[in-house]
Amino acid sequence: MNTMKTLTLGIVAGMLIFGTACTSKNEKKEGAAKAEVKQAVPVKTMIVKHELITRNIDYTASLIPFEEVHLAPASPGRIEKIYVEIGDNVSKDQVVALMDRTNLEQARINLMNLETNFRRLDTLKKTNSISDQQYDQVKSAYDIAKNSYQFLQENTQLKAPFSGVISGKYFEDGEIYSGAPVASVGKPAILSIVQINQLKALIGISASYYPLITNGMKADVKSEIYPDLTFDGETYNIYPTIDNATKTFTVEVKIQNGNLKLRPGMFSKIQLNLGKGNAMLVPSIALVKQTGTNDMYLFVNKNNIAQKTLVKTGRMIDDKIEILEGITEGDEIIVVGQNKLENLSPITIKQ
Repeated sequence: MNTMKTLTLGIVAGMLIFGTACTSKNEKKEGAAKAEVKQAVPVKTMIVKHELITRNIDYTASLIPFEEVHLAPASPGRIEKIYVEIGDNVSKDQVVALMDRTNLEQARINLMNLETNFRRLDTLKKTNSISDQQYDQVKSAYDIAKNSYQFLQENTQLKAPFSGVISGKYFEDGEIYSGAPVASVGKPAILSIVQINQLKALIGISASYYPLITNGMKADVKSEIYPDLTFDGETYNIYPTIDNATKTFTVEVKIQNGNLKLRPGMFSKIQLNLGKGNAMLVPSIALVKQTGTNDMYLFVNKNNIAQKTLVKTGRMIDDKIEILEGITEGDEIIVVGQNKLENLSPITIKQ
């Protein structure tokens, strides 16, 4: 009888131990399952839509003369007279320097003699008193002498090719011009002339803007020297090729400088107005930068799941940033709480 009681108690104790062990295992499994379920992160969202904006792009550049020439004769010789000094204003076709006139005078006398002979033969030719060969020989010699005289005249009397300012003088009266390059300009020159009532700037624009840039587009130009002034400019020359290294193309901007406040070498800020257009703008706080890179991301709500989306950004407008690629109009992006998210994190929308 005692044996029977002992056996019964043993069976009951074993069942209790087994039941306790099973309960403990089930509780651990349930706890693990609960741990695997991520807590939904409360966030705020907004719907992306296009907005009408004024498209401006900003650049910096140094100003350079609209035109610049380093004036020199075609051949070496003695400088007889220089009529200008650095800083002098000159007008187009004004004689600014005179070279030795010995060769010019010889060419003038030779031309006069040949002209006299030619006119005499021309009269005889009309009466058929000379052969065509004689006439052609004298006419050819006369034409050569006339061209030679004109060439020497142009290279003896040096004239300003445009209205401007003398920016460099490298010789004095009586000195010999040898034709060697001037060290400061890298070219042969007696004088340098620049045009500064108009200036220009060369800016490198991203290739993505190439279809939008046209000649005649207005530009606002500012200089730190005159912070309260804006100078008028416009694009007038668009280079036809894209630089393979920088993926930019060069545009020349012509700047009006009638008051002569600006000078070559000054630093300027240039803003091109591309007109009005639609753009997708998102609050700058919505963007997340990938650590260690320059990649920018947005989190997009996909059925209460935050999807991390790489985007390409444009320029900043006030507290918003233009999105060029990565999202489309109508997407719901997360603007508050995104810093607590990972890709595919569950979210709840709060008002």
